[in-house]
Amino acid sequence: MMKLLVFLLCAAPLPLLYGDSLPVWFIPLRDAVYEQQLRSDELMILYRQAVQEAEKTLSGQNRYLMLSRCAYMLGRAYQYEGAKETAAAQYEQGIRWAEAALKEGDTAEGWQMLAEHISQSCAVRPVSYALANGLKVEAYAKKALELDARNGAAKYMLAARYVYAPAPFNHYKRGIQMMQEIIKERDTVLQKDDRFNVYAAIGYAYYQQKHYAEARPWFQKALQIYPTNQFVQGMFQNTLFPE
Repeated sequence: MMKLLVFLLCAAPLPLLYGDSLPVWFIPLRDAVYEQQLRSDELMILYRQAVQEAEKTLSGQNRYLMLSRCAYMLGRAYQYEGAKETAAAQYEQGIRWAEAALKEGDTAEGWQMLAEHISQSCAVRPVSYALANGLKVEAYAKKALELDARNGAAKYMLAARYVYAPAPFNHYKRGIQMMQEIIKERDTVLQKDDRFNVYAAIGYAYYQQKHYAEARPWFQKALQIYPTNQFVQGMFQNTLFPE
């Protein structure tokens, strides 16, 4: 099975260039989280390095935003491991940093980070939290787009609700359409992880409908970006050998 996986990935076309515009010292933390090769305790070294660089090289709003990003990545790592309470604590800290950034002035990234932390918090906190805060994700993503219509992460969040929301609130066809529009829009800025998220979401939407042939190429595209991501690896292999 693994040999077939490697063959298909090698046969796929080369990935597009990514629109990364983040500090070079943040990239190792971001990529390690999505690569899923390190445990959260091992990732702490990269997290602390990124935080130290943010504290040393940035100030004011930019510092708050980067600290929010760092907390988000560490939260994702804990979330992958099923440590929901620890992940929730990181997202809560990230919310505070994003709010501090927005107090310095409205920015698309500030609203984006606030929306992202709340979005993931809905997945790791009780249902009551999601009911009380879920609608904020859409509202804050739209605020980000009002300030920067090119913000790919905000566009992704608006589409993701149709893909990942539980039934009967999801709408896979609508989610796929919106995700594909993000890719087609030339002005949209997608960081490396944003592009991975879009590809994985399209594959997931097809996968949930048991349209495995349609899901497969999107998982391949995602795995070209982060080949060791376990979440996508598992679903991709299931499209090759569905039960």
